[in-house]
Amino acid sequence: MAQLSNTFETFDAVGNREDLQNVIYDISPTDTPFMSSIGTGAATAVKHEWQTDSLASAASNAQIEGDDSPSAALSATTRVHNYTQISYKPVMVSGTQEAVDHAGRNSELAYQIAKAGKELKRDMELDLTGKTADSAGSGNGASARKSRGFESWTTTNKSHGSGGSTNGAGAVTDGTQRILTESILKGELKSCFDNGGDPDLLIVGSFNKQKVSGFTGNSTRMDMAEDRSLVATIDVYVSDFGEVRVVADRFLRSSGRSALVVDTEMFGVGFLRPFQTQELAKTGDAEKRLLLSEWTLVAKNEASSATIADLTTS
Repeated sequence: MAQLSNTFETFDAVGNREDLQNVIYDISPTDTPFMSSIGTGAATAVKHEWQTDSLASAASNAQIEGDDSPSAALSATTRVHNYTQISYKPVMVSGTQEAVDHAGRNSELAYQIAKAGKELKRDMELDLTGKTADSAGSGNGASARKSRGFESWTTTNKSHGSGGSTNGAGAVTDGTQRILTESILKGELKSCFDNGGDPDLLIVGSFNKQKVSGFTGNSTRMDMAEDRSLVATIDVYVSDFGEVRVVADRFLRSSGRSALVVDTEMFGVGFLRPFQTQELAKTGDAEKRLLLSEWTLVAKNEASSATIADLTTS
């Protein structure tokens, strides 16, 4: 049928209201499995220190009756440190933008602050799990302090591809990438156990999460309903040394070229300044805020955990 002459239609109208939904769709992931799984504590200086110790190796111990015990050679504890790292996200919204009518949020400032807070956590997850060595920084704004990341900490138990290494100071050299196998994982779990660790978490990228799901040894899938607030789906790998949760992390460096074998009791985040929102000086017609955290990764005893490095990601 043809349109009748002089029919007034939407193409002619100038007063129709816009159809803009009062919601904002954002699928950017915000889960931070490593940071959410380890503990937190307080730091009181930019150089945060703690001590580690170990027992003497077990040995046969049979003494004669009435023996006069000799003096024993005692060993001192080891003093360990990491530096606090400042991470922040600035937010600035003009007075006009805050005053106008918005779709999907009541306040532009509040919306941008919430968004920046999620971004800050994602940034921290990347640095916490990464290979950065610690740095004291330097004065006059020349360089920032940096916290030592998980990969840099795991100097006792580690597996690298050809040419890869982690030295005692935590400097990580990437090697030739190889496929993650169950044999490699079992080897690092054994090494952690032999050194006194009790890993309970395996963090991998998406590609290697599927590799672990394909293992045919002592693995099983379990629905951990009580942990659904942390991640959507959890696999449990039943090793010779206990159960290990397997979690995919979107924020591992290089799309997950390293797998982290974590004893979550032995790692924590030390906060010199916990997450906070600072109101900056008003210098014009805008509201300015700074979301900030000053933190460091505390490896209570790095020999408890391991890094399986140089893995393929596709």
